[in-house]
Amino acid sequence: MLATVNLPPAFRRHAVEPLWGRYSGGAMLSEWRALEASQYLPEAALLERQSRRLRRLCQFVYAHNAFQRRRFDEAGVRPDAIRSAADLLRLPVLTKSEIRAAGSRMLTDGFDADELMRAKTGGSTGQPMELLFPEPVSQQRNAAGRRHLRWSGWQVGEPLGAVWGNPVFPRTGRERLREWLLSPVIYLDTMSITPQAVLAFEQQWRSMRPTLLFGHAHSIYLLATMVDEMNVRSIRPRAIVATSMMLPLHERVAIERVFGVGVTDQYGCEEVGLIASQCEQRSGLHLNVDHLVVEILRDDGTPAAPGESGLVVVTDLLNRAMPFIRYRTEDVAEAGTGPCACGRGLPVIRSVIGRTADFLVRRDNSRVAGISLIENTLTRLPGLAQMQIVQETISRIVLRIVPAADFTDGVRGELVDYFRHTFPGAAVEIETVGKIPAEPNGKYRFSICRAAS
Repeated sequence: MLATVNLPPAFRRHAVEPLWGRYSGGAMLSEWRALEASQYLPEAALLERQSRRLRRLCQFVYAHNAFQRRRFDEAGVRPDAIRSAADLLRLPVLTKSEIRAAGSRMLTDGFDADELMRAKTGGSTGQPMELLFPEPVSQQRNAAGRRHLRWSGWQVGEPLGAVWGNPVFPRTGRERLREWLLSPVIYLDTMSITPQAVLAFEQQWRSMRPTLLFGHAHSIYLLATMVDEMNVRSIRPRAIVATSMMLPLHERVAIERVFGVGVTDQYGCEEVGLIASQCEQRSGLHLNVDHLVVEILRDDGTPAAPGESGLVVVTDLLNRAMPFIRYRTEDVAEAGTGPCACGRGLPVIRSVIGRTADFLVRRDNSRVAGISLIENTLTRLPGLAQMQIVQETISRIVLRIVPAADFTDGVRGELVDYFRHTFPGAAVEIETVGKIPAEPNGKYRFSICRAAS
């Protein structure tokens, strides 16, 4: 019954939400208002606030977290030596394998694991990593997500449609009531984007009338192609936010053509929440410096120059229960070159290029971004509906393709020639398939490197 009644978004925003905030006593609403107020502060002021939070974090973890204290001591660094983001270079990076090996030793004294929120991330390796964090941290992360969603044109209280893998639906009556009152969501599960599922999603869309389409980037593209082919006319968002994976140019163009709306990129991870997001200018991604310190580093560990690509290393300023200091995300991004024309003081990175596991390796150990290989082939050659590149070894590359009606032997030959030229000495095989399935988390991977560099 609730789902059939739509409350006016302004009523949700100005009446229901403040009352719910007082009732629940959560930190999300106050944190969101603070973030809305701070985003236009000068960059220097925002970075000074970031430095203060970083100093407090280092002092706290050194006093209360044995795992982090050992890392400081082994590096010969006292916590008071970390005064700003630049000083973090004195500490070692923290890897996923170290976190998995440490397990419960990552937990700070005084925190009970049974009282913390839990999440798991498998990453590109498929090996699970359990994450623990207090509920207020989750609410603060949600506040940052809300601020950045608003940059797309969506407003608080408006329903949204999510294209998401393994969606988590409200289970209790209280959870269902909260969602209906505050921000109704309809889901299209990326594990099953079929004509029947799209029609069911369209029916829900007509009933709920979402203004925002949010989800995995490639899955939004798949939805757009099916909406186009099926002549579905009711799914017409006012804003689109793509996240979780790279969005190739040809997919962005297709999404924007079908829905008539520009796509806003977001970048984050389960471990630390939202890292960066595009604003209305869509010329770079603003860093979430209120909650994180983000470093872009060359392979030798030195900071990347403006416009140069490097590894993304993140320090979480919020989660003191399981502190991540200089956590290597395995993502690669391009450092920013200057302020954004929008006037916000939040610094920017130019782009997120992909995950290290999505880079393919040549015999000379040089790396090639999988997204670049896709854009140089899939977007330029006819007859390719979908493609995935799998580098099994340094000497063997398999191209899984879903052929379109105009796929020819000539296109097959061009593909093989391109990859042989790009990866000298490698055998190139083409495997035609009916579809390329999503990963267990609902995401799609354009390229997979299984070769040891």
